[in-house]
This record gives sequence, structure tokens and C-alpha cells, in this order.
Amino acid sequence: MSAPESSGRTARVTGAMNPDHRVLWVHRVGAVVVALVIATIGVLGFAGGLGFFDTEGATMAGGLSTNGALSTISVVTAAVLLLAAVRGGKLASTVMIVIGVLFLVSAFGNLAVIGTPYNLLAFRLPNVFFSIGAGLVLLLLGAYGRVSSKLPPDNPYRQERGADDEEPDDAHRQSYPSSPVEAAADAAMAEASRALAQGAADDDQRRRLAALDDARTHEERRAIWMRFDDGTVQA
Repeated sequence: MSAPESSGRTARVTGAMNPDHRVLWVHRVGAVVVALVIATIGVLGFAGGLGFFDTEGATMAGGLSTNGALSTISVVTAAVLLLAAVRGGKLASTVMIVIGVLFLVSAFGNLAVIGTPYNLLAFRLPNVFFSIGAGLVLLLLGAYGRVSSKLPPDNPYRQERGADDEEPDDAHRQSYPSSPVEAAADAAMAEASRALAQGAADDDQRRRLAALDDARTHEERRAIWMRFDDGTVQA
């Protein structure tokens, strides 16, 4: 095994992430930017000297309303995001996704109590729109480079999970047989698979198909099947 391959395999086994990878910097910078915006709203709310659960609140620039409780929540949320950004790695991504979901839940939950005595966070429609927007931004930034059906090889989340258990891209590609013997093996495998699906496979077909379970490509499955035929593997 070559040195680069060995070091790459070791990185996957230990689950180490490259802290300088662009994906992780997007998580860090995104968390800081959103935290600063939220912290600014919280500080402005404290500066107004509002009651903690004042349901009317006070209007700030942009039409947002706040009170003591909402300002406290905003500052605490900003602090959590900043700490996650300092820690970096998967934590920053996870925290952004969780807080993003909470923002969306808060938006629709507080929308239901606007204009009632239960509007303890002094929400108005601009607050609802801000919460939805902030929640979506956090979700998108937190999921960036992490939630995808196909991650590039250098992606830190793919490397952390380990690529050794993944099937190669051509695992299910059926290559054309290069000889009549290979063609016969392919036909026999297809027939055995049909028989198994119909519940009509015999013992020999079942043993052969069971032996193919660990094969990762069609070529490997064909080779195993042909070893039954030439007696290398006992049927």
C-alpha cells in the first residue's frame, strides 16, 4: 500500500477532519455572520429597557419587535452559534441545523399567538418573516457540503464516514462477456436470480447466489459463479 493511500485510510479510520477545508469554513463563517445579526437584535432590545414579557414590545429598525425575553433568547442563541463557530467541524454544522429548525418552529408557533396574551416574545409579522429567513439560512449553511447524495472524495464528512464501505460507481454495471463461457455464466446467474425471485430456485442455485453476496462488481460475481463451474468452489 502506498504512503498516500495509507495516510488517507488512516484519516478515515480516525474520523479526523481537515479544519481548513472550504466546507468547514463555510459553516464557521456562516455561524458567525448569523450570530452577529441575532446578537445585534438582542442588544438593541436590551437598550430599550423593555419588560421581560411585554407582549407589545418595541419596534426596531426594519419593523422587528422585541422585549426582554426575546432579547435574552437572541443573545444566548448568538453565543451558542459563536461557540460552535470557534469549535468548528461537525459541531458548527449540527448546531446551525438544530437552531435553524428551532427558528422555523418558533416562527409558526409565535404566528399563532400574535395579538393574544400568550405572545410572550412580542412577535409581529416582521419577526415571523425574519425567523423563517434566518431558519432557512441556518439550515442551508449547516447542510452545505454535508447533506448530499454524492459527496466529492475530498469532502471531510465523506472522509469521516469512510469511503471503504461504499460501492464503486460501476458496481452494478454489467460488463459484456468476452467468451462463450462468460456468456453462459451470465445467463445462468440471471436464470438463478429469476428462479429465486419466483421461489423456484434449487439448492445449487441458492448456494451460488449466496456466495455472490459479498461481491461488489458484476465481474466479481461472474468469477465466483464460474469457480463453481470449474470445481474450484464446491457446489
